[in-house]
Amino acid sequence: MQFRLLVVDDEKNIRSGLAKALEMDGYEVYQAEDGQEALKVMLKAEIDLIIADLRMPKLSGEELLKRVTSSYPTVPVIILTGHGTVDNAVQAMRDGAYDFLTKPVNLDRLGLLVKRALGRRELARKHQELQDEVSRLEKRKNGAQLLGKSAPMSRIFEMIDQVAPTRASVLITGESGTGKELVANALHSSSPRKDSPLIKVHCAALSESLLESELFGHEKGAFTGASSQRKGRFELANGGTIFLDEIGEIDPSVQIKILRVLQERSFERVGGESTLHVDVRIIAATNRDLKAEVDAGRFREDLYYRLNVVNLHLPPLRERPDDIPLLASRFLEECAEENGKSVQGLEPKAAMVLRSYRWPGNVRELRNVMESAVVMSRGDFIGVEDLPSHLSKGGEENGVLVPLGLPMAEAEKLIIRANLHAQSGNKSRTAEVLGIGRKTLHRKIHDFGMEEEFLKSL
Repeated sequence: MQFRLLVVDDEKNIRSGLAKALEMDGYEVYQAEDGQEALKVMLKAEIDLIIADLRMPKLSGEELLKRVTSSYPTVPVIILTGHGTVDNAVQAMRDGAYDFLTKPVNLDRLGLLVKRALGRRELARKHQELQDEVSRLEKRKNGAQLLGKSAPMSRIFEMIDQVAPTRASVLITGESGTGKELVANALHSSSPRKDSPLIKVHCAALSESLLESELFGHEKGAFTGASSQRKGRFELANGGTIFLDEIGEIDPSVQIKILRVLQERSFERVGGESTLHVDVRIIAATNRDLKAEVDAGRFREDLYYRLNVVNLHLPPLRERPDDIPLLASRFLEECAEENGKSVQGLEPKAAMVLRSYRWPGNVRELRNVMESAVVMSRGDFIGVEDLPSHLSKGGEENGVLVPLGLPMAEAEKLIIRANLHAQSGNKSRTAEVLGIGRKTLHRKIHDFGMEEEFLKSL
């Protein structure tokens, strides 16, 4: 990409001299002798950066700066000034100029400023592209908060579209922080029950007795402190959906009652005799291996199969690195607005650290990291120094754990996958790092069945 620069100065020799120097650096350069002519050029050509003298006839550099920052806020302006007007140049920076240089112009210094300013503009442009992509993805009907374009997430979205219109029970599994509650929201909002209640219960937060009362309600006098009748969550969810988060934490006595609701769509309040009938769709979630809990005798097998009619397994964030830039961009925007900060994006090294980190806390951890980075940032772009220190340390020490006794082919597969992720899927860089040819790498990716995982970068 060739950047277009505009040099504005009423002194022809200075104007043409700067233009030639910048052209030698590979830029396409336009010229204007005053602010009015510069604005005409801006209407005809897409200018990426302006270098303007402060003092000019017809329309001064100060006035041109005001017009540009108003109409073209993403175009950086570098001000040129004589020694006698440095104070004016400082004021111009307060008014939005990127920087200023005194005459005679140091061409090396100018080249550095231009490169830096264009780099910042390019980062802002890429961040805006990510924001636009986030907006497009969030328009999907299956829930505004779920976000991703990776192959694993595309499969999740397809399953949500297929399962949501049915009344089948759904068990959402996955590590903590992967977004299981967001999937529940998407299933409900895309279902025929979307205008009825979605009731959420975090099972692990309540004791056995409290959970039973919370789910099924109680009659007055059912236990000490039950001063009035209370409807339970199943009753409140009638006609809609109930989301039982951390279902693996509930006690066997409560498991039996939930099983009955699934089988008979009926229950009694605690301390009550009247049988209540409900039409409720059950969505459950857990970060435990429920099959292992069944085998260990801690979870009822019949309830497990009743809940697990459809299983939606959410992949950990480390298995979908392509989604990290999108998620980081959205969280950055949210956190900047919440904290009153003006942050325009991530510096390349910071983005690389985010992609190489393992994210044990998954999407929830990424959100917290972005909030911390926004709060700690001092400039328009988040750098590595703004990120929590354990992220960059983790990126440097990130390696591949190869268990003893693993077959050579499997070990090779682990190493190739880890290096491809570390190089953001770039085949040429990965082949170079591994010391093999690009064709050899392509063949191994095919042999190991990783083509779909790295399809976009083949």
